[in-house]
Amino acid sequence: MASRKKSSGTVAKKAVKSSRASTQARVGAALGDDARVAAAVARRHRGLQARAERVNEAARKSASSKDRKKPVQAGARSQPVNPMPAQHLPKPGNEHALRTAPRYDAPAYEGSGKLEGMKAIVTGGDSGIGRAVAVLFAREGADVAVFYLNEHEDAEVTREAVEAEGRTCVLVAGDVKDSRFCNRAVKQTVRQLGGLDILVNNAAFQQHLERLEDLNDAQLAETLGTNVAGYFNMARAALPHLGNGSSIINTGSETALFGSGGLLDYAATKGAIHAFTLSLAAQLLPRGIRVNAVAPGPVWTPLNPADRRGKDVADFGKDSDMGRPAQPEEISPAYVFLASPVTASYISGVVLPVMGGPRG
Repeated sequence: MASRKKSSGTVAKKAVKSSRASTQARVGAALGDDARVAAAVARRHRGLQARAERVNEAARKSASSKDRKKPVQAGARSQPVNPMPAQHLPKPGNEHALRTAPRYDAPAYEGSGKLEGMKAIVTGGDSGIGRAVAVLFAREGADVAVFYLNEHEDAEVTREAVEAEGRTCVLVAGDVKDSRFCNRAVKQTVRQLGGLDILVNNAAFQQHLERLEDLNDAQLAETLGTNVAGYFNMARAALPHLGNGSSIINTGSETALFGSGGLLDYAATKGAIHAFTLSLAAQLLPRGIRVNAVAPGPVWTPLNPADRRGKDVADFGKDSDMGRPAQPEEISPAYVFLASPVTASYISGVVLPVMGGPRG
């Protein structure tokens, strides 16, 4: 009896196999060359998959952990790498107090008159990105007014650097949250420089907080007032003096693109700045005034050491795509590009990421 059952099972399996073969034959006959081509493509896909898995595994084995994390140096000179000084600064943050001075002078950058005869205002121009922008603007032929809070020693260094480029530099101390200050300061600048062609909104306030419930009204007001209202105040004050061919450049941030759990209020203001840039660009384009923004990644300036613990500052920028923070001189050429009617006359409403990679 068992033998007959086994025999019956074998016959059944053969019947199923025969049925499948018959079905495949019918499909093959129906599709003809198309089916054979598709089967060949599928085999080729599997071959490519197998090859990719082999070579990727070999690459992973050959690349050491050190090689994978090596900071990227892709510029005219090598830049400082982590660890940065484990240093904490009192606000507002003075550049001259940093043990590793941010690089702003861009010695390999040669001016070619892209901003010849133009007049510019740079807020937050005493240090960091603002100082680097002021210096390159001067190298390209512009006179510059540097607006800053009260970092007088840093501002003097910026003035000396601008004047070393053969251009005029005006220093104006005050708070961009105050619209009355902005109006007075812009009028003063126009009188002293003889006009206004470029506004760079760059002043900023940030303070890390890990929990939303710890964000009090005072910090929220300071962040929103400086980073959003300050940009509106400066743009409103500057507009009566700007004409066809002028430009406004706002400093955004990678935090507006990716968010930041520890910089909730700051990231929100940077998102607002990006939206402000696009909206103002649409409004001012008929007047021939271009409006753009630069969205930097991590940049070595006093802003972060005046915000974070020393041990956190040491690793600042380490997790970026380039494995290190940018130096201000690596960001400032983007502002020249957007400001110049020679290079960016057909560019408005753009947020230009300068983050060292697609993920910042």
